Amino acid sequence: MIERLLKPETRQTLGYHPLLLGGVALLVSLTIGVADRLTRADIAQRQLEDLQATLQQVVPASYYDNALVRDTVTVGNGDRSVRVYRARRGGQVRAVCYQVTAPGYGNTAMVLIIGVDRDGVLLGARVISHAETPGLGDKIELRKSDWILGFNGRSLGDPPPAGWAVKKDGGIFDQFTGATITPRAVVKAVRGGLDFFAAHRAVLLDEPSTLSPADGAVGMRGVGP
Repeated sequence: MIERLLKPETRQTLGYHPLLLGGVALLVSLTIGVADRLTRADIAQRQLEDLQATLQQVVPASYYDNALVRDTVTVGNGDRSVRVYRARRGGQVRAVCYQVTAPGYGNTAMVLIIGVDRDGVLLGARVISHAETPGLGDKIELRKSDWILGFNGRSLGDPPPAGWAVKKDGGIFDQFTGATITPRAVVKAVRGGLDFFAAHRAVLLDEPSTLSPADGAVGMRGVGP
């Protein structure tokens, strides 16, 4: 087809330019399609590796010997579903990790991931995306401040309910100078994550449940990143 388009007599015809443009477009489309097929597997693998690295920040490797990114359960939580990654060792779920969100600056949600052991104790929390003000609210990032490490070892009973707030509100968690709203929202989100674990503990830990579906502790098991 290309050789035909390049002949001098063909170039003088009225349909030469549309045909040439169509041929080029077809060639470009084929090239893009082949490149997509060749790189799709590599991209998927890189995404899994990135996810694994994120989960390892809140669940130590000593807690699991399974493929953490592939052992999941999806649990309904109000009007949304939460995908939970389960850390097993010797077949038993030793910890879980999942995302929680908090309202952030400019109507942009802060997204956190938390790790919780089977006793409901926080193994860690990390902010993975936000749009907070640089130099103020961004101290929720571990690379900017160790504030987020203050959640390690906490649970619903430690501190007591009144303690789950920033110090300005009578709680135990520090606020940032000039930015109280951000840490306040993060504290509330992490506490909400622990409430979620307590409400769905049996499903998350893959244990027999004494609760009925009406109680909300129902999940849909799935395998995937």
